Amino acid sequence: MTPNEFFAHDLFATGNGVELIEIGEGYSKTRLLIKEEHLNAGNRTQGGAIFTLADLALAAAANSHGQLAFSQSANISFFRGSGAGDVLTAEARERYIGRSTAFYQVDITNQNGELVATFESGVFRTDKTVPFSLPER
Repeated sequence: MTPNEFFAHDLFATGNGVELIEIGEGYSKTRLLIKEEHLNAGNRTQGGAIFTLADLALAAAANSHGQLAFSQSANISFFRGSGAGDVLTAEARERYIGRSTAFYQVDITNQNGELVATFESGVFRTDKTVPFSLPER
């Protein structure tokens, strides 16, 4: 199974249009084209849509080492609005990895490279393996 096949089973993220576009050890990138259904009453991207985009990037980066990992905590800060037609990209980077925990920072940018939000999360790494491996580089 490939990483993309595994993460396609994240039905909430994929059902909302989030795509996994890149994965490497401790790193991943996801993308979301903002549509009308992603907007809040103020006609801006709903915070939950941005959180979901970042959360899938986190999941891919955190599971890239072959151990099943789950988020323990997450924090998101919003800096810039976005709306329909914008393309948001979330880039997850590993900042710390230990025996059973790890920490990630995910930057969410728009199609102009402008920072929209930053998401940080600590994860717990289980002793279970994931059913995919990264391609050889």
